[in-house]
Amino acid sequence: MLQILALIGDKWSILVIGQLRDRTLRFSELHRAVTGISQRMLTLTLRQLERDGLLTRTVHPSVPPRVDYALTPLGATLLDSVAALAEWATTHRQEINSNRRHYDAAHPPRTQP
Repeated sequence: MLQILALIGDKWSILVIGQLRDRTLRFSELHRAVTGISQRMLTLTLRQLERDGLLTRTVHPSVPPRVDYALTPLGATLLDSVAALAEWATTHRQEINSNRRHYDAAHPPRTQP
């Protein structure tokens, strides 16, 4: 159970699943849409999501090869949870940022002798 929660709770997995909510996307489209993810991390994330049966990878025989990614029915069952988490993060972002600023001001980093 912990391994599954670790995957689903991974920020990259959540962002990829969220991007695939409405349509099939190519690798390059996903890479542009998921801000900050490296090509290597996107590749690893897609492989793991495919392994777990949360998305499909379809290779089209063309030059250059076209590869599409889409949520499976199992992957689609995560959409409500991912949307709720995203909504919560958006709703509470300013409050959390304020809390972080207050905490950091009260707990400055320690300098080493």
